Amino acid sequence: MRVVTLNCNGIRAASRKGFFDWLPTVDADIVCLQETKAQVDQLTDPQFNPEGYFCYYFDAEKKGYAGTALYSRVEPDKIHRGIGLDIADTEGRYLQADFGDLSVISLYLPSGSSGDERQARKMRFLDYFMRHMRTLAQDDRRYIVCGDWNICHKEIDIKNWKGNMKNSGFLPEERAWLDELFDEVGFADSFRRVNAEADQYSWWSNRGQARANNVGWRLDYHVVSPEIADSTVGASIYREQSFSDHAPVIIDYELKGF
Repeated sequence: MRVVTLNCNGIRAASRKGFFDWLPTVDADIVCLQETKAQVDQLTDPQFNPEGYFCYYFDAEKKGYAGTALYSRVEPDKIHRGIGLDIADTEGRYLQADFGDLSVISLYLPSGSSGDERQARKMRFLDYFMRHMRTLAQDDRRYIVCGDWNICHKEIDIKNWKGNMKNSGFLPEERAWLDELFDEVGFADSFRRVNAEADQYSWWSNRGQARANNVGWRLDYHVVSPEIADSTVGASIYREQSFSDHAPVIIDYELKGF
Protein backbone atom coordinates (compact mmCIF):
# COMPACT_ATOMS: atom_id res chain seq x y z
CA MET A 1 0.00 0.00 0.00
CA ARG A 2 1.41 3.38 -1.01
CA VAL A 3 0.46 6.42 1.07
CA VAL A 4 1.36 10.00 0.14
CA THR A 5 1.11 13.09 2.31
CA LEU A 6 1.52 16.70 1.18
CA ASN A 7 0.87 20.11 2.65
CA CYS A 8 -0.30 21.63 -0.62
CA ASN A 9 -0.40 25.24 0.67
CA GLY A 10 -3.60 25.84 -1.26
CA ILE A 11 -5.05 22.99 -3.30
CA ARG A 12 -6.00 25.32 -6.14
CA ALA A 13 -2.47 26.73 -6.23
CA ALA A 14 -1.02 23.21 -6.21
CA SER A 15 -3.27 22.25 -9.10
CA ARG A 16 -1.92 25.15 -11.16
CA LYS A 17 1.60 23.87 -10.43
CA GLY A 18 0.80 20.42 -11.81
CA PHE A 19 -0.12 18.40 -8.74
CA PHE A 20 -3.11 16.67 -10.35
CA ASP A 21 -1.07 15.90 -13.47
CA TRP A 22 1.56 14.25 -11.26
CA LEU A 23 -0.86 12.36 -9.03
CA PRO A 24 -1.65 9.48 -11.45
CA THR A 25 2.05 8.86 -11.97
CA VAL A 26 2.75 8.14 -8.29
CA ASP A 27 0.15 5.34 -8.12
CA ALA A 28 -0.88 6.07 -4.53
CA ASP A 29 -3.53 4.08 -2.73
CA ILE A 30 -4.19 6.89 -0.24
CA VAL A 31 -3.37 10.60 -0.49
CA CYS A 32 -3.51 12.92 2.51
CA LEU A 33 -3.49 16.67 1.90
CA GLN A 34 -3.21 19.55 4.33
CA GLU A 35 -3.71 23.31 4.12
CA THR A 36 -6.17 22.99 1.25
CA LYS A 37 -7.30 26.62 1.78
CA ALA A 38 -10.61 26.12 0.00
CA GLN A 39 -14.28 25.41 0.65
CA VAL A 40 -15.84 22.39 -1.04
CA ASP A 41 -18.10 24.63 -3.13
CA GLN A 42 -14.94 26.19 -4.61
CA LEU A 43 -13.72 22.78 -5.81
CA THR A 44 -16.33 21.93 -8.43
CA ASP A 45 -13.75 21.31 -11.16
CA PRO A 46 -13.48 17.52 -11.69
CA GLN A 47 -9.72 17.62 -11.08
CA PHE A 48 -10.43 18.08 -7.36
CA ASN A 49 -12.16 14.68 -7.35
CA PRO A 50 -9.50 12.72 -9.25
CA GLU A 51 -10.59 9.66 -11.16
CA GLY A 52 -10.18 6.38 -9.33
CA TYR A 53 -10.42 7.88 -5.85
CA PHE A 54 -13.06 8.40 -3.22
CA CYS A 55 -12.48 11.99 -2.13
CA TYR A 56 -13.18 13.66 1.21
CA TYR A 57 -12.60 17.22 2.39
CA PHE A 58 -12.75 18.90 5.79
CA ASP A 59 -12.79 22.66 5.41
CA ALA A 60 -11.94 25.39 7.88
CA GLU A 61 -14.78 27.72 8.75
CA LYS A 62 -12.55 30.63 7.70
CA LYS A 63 -12.30 30.84 3.94
CA GLY A 64 -8.87 30.42 2.36
CA TYR A 65 -7.38 28.88 5.50
CA ALA A 66 -6.13 25.49 6.75
CA GLY A 67 -8.31 22.45 5.85
CA THR A 68 -7.51 18.82 5.05
CA ALA A 69 -8.39 16.26 2.40
CA LEU A 70 -8.06 12.51 1.91
CA TYR A 71 -8.29 10.48 -1.30
CA SER A 72 -8.55 6.68 -1.28
CA ARG A 73 -8.80 4.02 -3.97
CA VAL A 74 -10.79 1.89 -1.50
CA GLU A 75 -14.03 3.28 -0.12
CA PRO A 76 -13.72 3.81 3.64
CA ASP A 77 -16.14 2.20 6.05
CA LYS A 78 -16.44 5.49 7.90
CA ILE A 79 -15.17 9.08 7.82
CA HIS A 80 -14.51 11.15 10.96
CA ARG A 81 -14.07 14.90 10.85
CA GLY A 82 -12.57 16.53 13.93
CA ILE A 83 -11.44 15.45 17.39
CA GLY A 84 -13.59 17.58 19.68
CA LEU A 85 -11.15 20.47 20.06
CA ASP A 86 -12.34 23.87 18.84
CA ILE A 87 -9.03 25.04 17.35
CA ALA A 88 -8.76 21.77 15.46
CA ASP A 89 -12.32 21.30 14.29
CA THR A 90 -13.15 24.87 13.24
CA GLU A 91 -9.99 24.85 11.13
CA GLY A 92 -10.48 21.44 9.49
CA ARG A 93 -7.28 19.99 10.88
CA TYR A 94 -8.19 16.31 11.40
CA LEU A 95 -9.78 13.96 8.86
CA GLN A 96 -9.88 10.20 9.52
CA ALA A 97 -10.86 7.33 7.23
CA ASP A 98 -11.53 3.84 8.61
CA PHE A 99 -10.90 0.67 6.59
CA GLY A 100 -11.60 -2.46 8.62
CA ASP A 101 -9.21 -2.25 11.58
CA LEU A 102 -6.99 0.32 9.83
CA SER A 103 -7.44 4.08 10.11
CA VAL A 104 -5.61 6.68 8.02
CA ILE A 105 -5.63 10.28 9.22
CA SER A 106 -4.80 13.53 7.44
CA LEU A 107 -3.50 15.92 10.11
CA TYR A 108 -2.53 19.58 9.97
CA LEU A 109 -0.92 20.57 13.25
CA PRO A 110 -0.80 24.33 13.92
CA SER A 111 2.29 26.44 13.41
CA GLY A 112 3.52 28.74 16.14
CA SER A 113 6.00 30.69 14.07
CA SER A 114 4.01 33.92 13.83
CA GLY A 115 4.23 34.84 17.52
CA ASP A 116 3.70 33.94 21.16
CA GLU A 117 -0.08 33.74 20.87
CA ARG A 118 0.13 31.26 18.01
CA GLN A 119 2.76 29.23 19.86
CA ALA A 120 0.50 29.06 22.92
CA ARG A 121 -2.31 27.89 20.66
CA LYS A 122 -0.02 25.24 19.19
CA MET A 123 0.93 23.98 22.65
CA ARG A 124 -2.74 23.77 23.60
CA PHE A 125 -3.34 21.65 20.52
CA LEU A 126 -0.36 19.44 21.36
CA ASP A 127 -1.58 18.88 24.92
CA TYR A 128 -5.03 17.80 23.73
CA PHE A 129 -3.68 15.78 20.83
CA MET A 130 -1.31 13.79 23.03
CA ARG A 131 -4.30 12.61 25.05
CA HIS A 132 -6.06 11.72 21.80
CA MET A 133 -3.06 9.74 20.55
CA ARG A 134 -2.81 7.90 23.87
CA THR A 135 -6.45 6.91 23.46
CA LEU A 136 -5.79 5.63 19.95
CA ALA A 137 -2.79 3.64 21.16
CA GLN A 138 -4.99 1.75 23.60
CA ASP A 139 -7.66 0.58 21.17
CA ASP A 140 -7.52 -2.38 18.80
CA ARG A 141 -7.04 -0.45 15.58
CA ARG A 142 -3.96 0.25 13.45
CA TYR A 143 -3.18 3.87 12.58
CA ILE A 144 -1.31 5.88 9.95
CA VAL A 145 -1.36 9.57 10.91
CA CYS A 146 -0.10 11.54 7.93
CA GLY A 147 0.49 15.21 7.76
CA ASP A 148 2.28 18.42 8.52
CA TRP A 149 3.27 18.09 12.19
CA ASN A 150 5.13 21.43 12.18
CA ILE A 151 7.91 19.96 14.35
CA CYS A 152 11.38 18.70 13.48
CA HIS A 153 12.24 15.83 15.78
CA LYS A 154 16.01 15.41 15.62
CA GLU A 155 19.00 17.46 14.53
CA ILE A 156 19.17 15.32 11.38
CA ASP A 157 15.70 16.60 10.44
CA ILE A 158 16.69 20.26 10.04
CA LYS A 159 19.60 21.78 8.16
CA ASN A 160 20.40 24.69 10.48
CA TRP A 161 19.55 23.07 13.80
CA LYS A 162 21.86 25.23 15.92
CA GLY A 163 20.32 28.43 14.64
CA ASN A 164 16.73 27.26 15.16
CA MET A 165 16.78 25.87 18.71
CA LYS A 166 14.76 28.86 19.95
CA ASN A 167 12.34 28.90 17.02
CA SER A 168 8.91 27.31 16.79
CA GLY A 169 9.16 23.94 15.11
CA PHE A 170 12.41 23.01 16.83
CA LEU A 171 11.81 24.09 20.41
CA PRO A 172 12.95 21.67 23.14
CA GLU A 173 9.39 21.26 24.43
CA GLU A 174 8.08 20.42 20.94
CA ARG A 175 10.82 17.86 20.35
CA ALA A 176 10.17 16.38 23.81
CA TRP A 177 6.51 16.05 22.83
CA LEU A 178 7.54 13.84 19.89
CA ASP A 179 9.89 11.90 22.17
CA GLU A 180 6.90 11.14 24.39
CA LEU A 181 4.75 10.14 21.43
CA PHE A 182 7.38 7.75 20.09
CA ASP A 183 9.15 6.48 23.21
CA GLU A 184 6.29 6.34 25.72
CA VAL A 185 3.04 6.11 23.77
CA GLY A 186 4.52 3.72 21.23
CA PHE A 187 3.88 5.30 17.85
CA ALA A 188 6.68 5.37 15.27
CA ASP A 189 8.11 7.63 12.59
CA SER A 190 7.84 5.21 9.68
CA PHE A 191 10.07 7.29 7.40
CA ARG A 192 13.04 6.83 9.71
CA ARG A 193 12.44 3.09 9.92
CA VAL A 194 13.77 2.71 6.39
CA ASN A 195 15.46 6.02 5.54
CA ALA A 196 18.22 7.15 7.90
CA GLU A 197 19.84 9.55 5.44
CA ALA A 198 20.60 13.16 6.25
CA ASP A 199 19.24 16.11 4.23
CA GLN A 200 15.77 14.54 3.93
CA TYR A 201 13.61 17.64 4.15
CA SER A 202 9.97 18.25 3.24
CA TRP A 203 9.68 22.03 3.71
CA TRP A 204 11.80 24.98 2.66
CA SER A 205 11.46 28.69 3.29
CA ASN A 206 10.59 30.82 0.28
CA ARG A 207 13.40 33.17 1.26
CA GLY A 208 16.66 33.15 -0.64
CA GLN A 209 17.57 29.90 -2.36
CA ALA A 210 16.54 27.60 0.50
CA ARG A 211 14.92 24.96 -1.69
CA ALA A 212 17.59 25.06 -4.39
CA ASN A 213 20.26 24.65 -1.71
CA ASN A 214 18.19 22.12 0.26
CA VAL A 215 18.27 24.21 3.44
CA GLY A 216 15.11 22.68 4.81
CA TRP A 217 13.08 21.12 7.59
CA ARG A 218 11.44 17.68 7.80
CA LEU A 219 7.99 18.65 9.07
CA ASP A 220 5.81 16.10 7.28
CA TYR A 221 5.58 12.63 8.84
CA HIS A 222 3.73 9.34 8.75
CA VAL A 223 3.27 8.54 12.46
CA VAL A 224 2.13 4.94 12.70
CA SER A 225 1.23 2.09 15.01
CA PRO A 226 4.16 -0.26 15.81
CA GLU A 227 2.93 -3.12 13.64
CA ILE A 228 2.59 -0.77 10.69
CA ALA A 229 6.07 0.62 11.29
CA ASP A 230 7.39 -2.94 10.99
CA SER A 231 5.70 -3.23 7.58
CA THR A 232 7.39 -0.14 6.10
CA VAL A 233 9.30 -1.09 2.96
CA GLY A 234 10.20 2.23 1.33
CA ALA A 235 10.18 5.96 2.00
CA SER A 236 11.10 8.97 -0.10
CA ILE A 237 10.47 12.68 -0.53
CA TYR A 238 9.56 13.81 -4.04
CA ARG A 239 11.52 16.94 -5.03
CA GLU A 240 11.60 16.80 -8.82
CA GLN A 241 8.62 19.16 -9.09
CA SER A 242 7.45 21.90 -6.74
CA PHE A 243 3.73 21.91 -5.93
CA SER A 244 4.05 24.04 -2.78
CA ASP A 245 6.65 25.03 -0.18
CA HIS A 246 6.35 21.43 1.07
CA ALA A 247 7.13 18.23 -0.83
CA PRO A 248 5.19 14.96 -1.00
CA VAL A 249 6.34 12.26 1.42
CA ILE A 250 5.78 8.83 -0.13
CA ILE A 251 5.84 5.67 1.99
CA ASP A 252 5.16 2.07 0.96
CA TYR A 253 3.78 -0.50 3.39
CA GLU A 254 3.27 -4.24 3.11
CA LEU A 255 -0.10 -4.45 4.82
CA LYS A 256 -2.59 -7.26 4.89
CA GLY A 257 -6.29 -6.54 4.86
CA PHE A 258 -6.29 -3.45 2.68
